[in-house]
Amino acid sequence: MKNNTPKILVINPGSTTTKIAVFEGEKEVFVEKITHQTSVLPADEFINTQADFRKLVIQKSLRDHGISIDDIDMIMCRGGLLKPVPSGVYAVSEKMIDDLKNAPKQHASNLAAIIGYRLAEEKIPVYIADPVVVDELQTLARYAGHKEFERISIFHALNHKAVARRFADENNTNYEDLNLIVAHMGGGISVGAHQKGRVVDVNQALDGEGPFSPERSGTLPVGELIRKAFSGNYSQAEMLQMVVGKGGVVSYLGTNNMQEIEEALTPEKKEVLLAMAYQIAKTIGEMATVLKGKVDAIILTGGVAYSDLIVAAIKSSTSFIAPITIYAGEDEMKALANNGLLVWHKKLQAKEY
Repeated sequence: MKNNTPKILVINPGSTTTKIAVFEGEKEVFVEKITHQTSVLPADEFINTQADFRKLVIQKSLRDHGISIDDIDMIMCRGGLLKPVPSGVYAVSEKMIDDLKNAPKQHASNLAAIIGYRLAEEKIPVYIADPVVVDELQTLARYAGHKEFERISIFHALNHKAVARRFADENNTNYEDLNLIVAHMGGGISVGAHQKGRVVDVNQALDGEGPFSPERSGTLPVGELIRKAFSGNYSQAEMLQMVVGKGGVVSYLGTNNMQEIEEALTPEKKEVLLAMAYQIAKTIGEMATVLKGKVDAIILTGGVAYSDLIVAAIKSSTSFIAPITIYAGEDEMKALANNGLLVWHKKLQAKEY
């Protein structure tokens, strides 16, 4: 290894953006969010064809900041929709790239490792950390209620693990010694039971279950959902949008901008937000039973944790369970860089995918 303060490039693509950052050890050198015009992006159903385009964009950004790819010691990438894996840092490999290119669900996060791998050209180590498919569910948590279905683990694993470890560090203990309930509250909401370092139960936050969120419906009445699907009034695409994208707060209020809603709060808007807080608190209560009531702390995180109204409502319903800590927002770039540092300093062993 070259030095004790590695220069780490972090890559986090969105649907029409590419967010990159460079860290020297724990110090952020720069972070940039590059917005792409949709007409500029290669027009293809599979977004991984955008990898070469975005690679060039990242190279230009590095040059603009006076950094050569040869200066980079490690590349950390957002994890995509891979096969289920335990929590950890994974070396990017040809097998991983192949699975990302052929993933059944295409998402911007699938691009990150592909871009990083092409930038590295096998000269720089490339990793992902805690992708959304982290799966540590205990056996009983997998039962959905019918043999044709199984509960699966898709959640905000990177931020869940980052804030849980932060809480442990700030309280001079180890994450693996704690029982925590972490509620990530963003565009989607995931509430996980962290038992001694493993997320043994969590709602499927992408398109499955749990509290409704700013743009997702969460758990819906199943019978009514089936009847709507076969009513002839909706296409499959429209039904899926009803669950993700046009569900939750958007369906009630026409926007997912929480700040705008609270700045012009009306009784109707307040009731919708309190209903969302009610469902989050109820799910926290469920996870407390998973941990058999032995909960060291509840952590509220994500952008919605900036809302005093929602946080106060959740606290009023759940503070009897355990002390509550707030880590508002999320810093995926910092979390990815920190995971890279753990590997660099051999405090964590990178895994093979």
